Amino acid sequence: MYFNGLVEDKKPHAVCIPFPAQGHINPMLKVAKLLHHRGFHVTFVNTEYTHKRLLKSRGPDSLMGLSDFQFLTIPDGLPPSDIDATQDIPALSQSTSTTCLAPFRNLLSKLNTTSHIPPVTCIVSDGVMSFTLKAAEEIGVPEVLFWTTSACGFLAYMHYPHLVERGLTPLKDASYLYNGYLDTPLDWIPGMNGIRLKDIPSFVRTTNPNDIMLNFVKGEVGRAYKASAIILNTFEILEKDVVDALSTMLPRVYTIGPLSVMLVQIKDDRLKSIGSNLWKEESGCLEWLDSKEPSSVVYVNFGSIIVMTPHQVVEFAWGLANSNHTFLWNIRPDLVAGDSAVLWSEIMSQTKERGMLASWCPQEKVLNHPAIGGFLTHSGWNSTLESICGGVPMVCWPFFAEQQTNCRYSCTHWGIGAEIDNNVKRDDVERLVRELMEGDKGKEMKTKAMVWKKKAEEATSPVGSSLLNFDIMVDQILLSNRI
Repeated sequence: MYFNGLVEDKKPHAVCIPFPAQGHINPMLKVAKLLHHRGFHVTFVNTEYTHKRLLKSRGPDSLMGLSDFQFLTIPDGLPPSDIDATQDIPALSQSTSTTCLAPFRNLLSKLNTTSHIPPVTCIVSDGVMSFTLKAAEEIGVPEVLFWTTSACGFLAYMHYPHLVERGLTPLKDASYLYNGYLDTPLDWIPGMNGIRLKDIPSFVRTTNPNDIMLNFVKGEVGRAYKASAIILNTFEILEKDVVDALSTMLPRVYTIGPLSVMLVQIKDDRLKSIGSNLWKEESGCLEWLDSKEPSSVVYVNFGSIIVMTPHQVVEFAWGLANSNHTFLWNIRPDLVAGDSAVLWSEIMSQTKERGMLASWCPQEKVLNHPAIGGFLTHSGWNSTLESICGGVPMVCWPFFAEQQTNCRYSCTHWGIGAEIDNNVKRDDVERLVRELMEGDKGKEMKTKAMVWKKKAEEATSPVGSSLLNFDIMVDQILLSNRI
């Protein structure tokens, strides 16, 4: 049998392993599908906990569709749990980095001694699962690290060691969080004009020199230099100065996004059946949007990790209600700390004429729906890029990690966002939503968002930079040890 001109036993075999969180699994699965389309046998490695959640959300047969696209698991090193929610990120980060190498090494060994599949020829690992580099070195295959952040977020992370060396972090004491210190300009970081300490990913906002996330990120970026290449889910013209700066620091950096637009071009129904949502999708929201006027709905989603306080939810809800605009709000079951049933009941009683609450939306489809006029977002990179691809302007409420960096670039560099204060107040929500949906600034942001949407489509066209970069990365890196 032949695959893209390759005899079956000569078929390249890519092992793809994401960090076990929704925002990392989604883009890695897109990369895996693109590799499969290029003729690779794909092994996608989830943690046991994540795999169980995928099966629960998508059904027991959802991950068994293709003989040359298989899902395998390794333990994450944390105690067993039946909670259907994102695990504690610091605990998960520490555990994967210290316990996962041995089971991953064993998995590779089993793959290489299984007769009916080709041996492993390359590894594509999440940038924060860099323990895999040692395993790749041991079996003599190239490894590409996929940093699922924006390029600007990644460049900021790459400077964590320098921030520590310069004494900018850890903070001297908690007062530095609100005394103006975070406004310190960082004019020495190349490619990031106008960046301030407050725009750097939030793990620097600690007073503890032994902070888990600060030191975890420092370790991961320190190993980025050992990878055969770095790939980023962005496109060159969107973050050109940043990508140019990264390219002087690392030997090979490839922009291969937006992956969602790239994947649309693949006409393979077998791959479409393989999904990655850890919560069951509520498709009824699309039918609800069908009944709405063009550009009339505000879409609200704060991602897969943020846990909000009841007070924050109430302020957002009243702000949305008072704006008099229709909204669709994606409400994860674990979005609010504590028992929130009464809270949601009260909110719906106030907004039932204009609002819809959905447990988990098919976000890419929502953001491409003509009824959506704006996006109230946490500024996670997947959400930001999907909003760009939909030509949808944003109100940004960054919470943690590189969301602050993405927010800064959305508002200041790309002109497609407006920031809401971390200490959210309903009057600010009302004002910014009105400006987004009906004000002059909102119209200007919409125009710029549509320009970026067109540029994203150009980057993923047959002669676009992202598609060309993907092909170069595959041919020169992932297939570099092929005869």
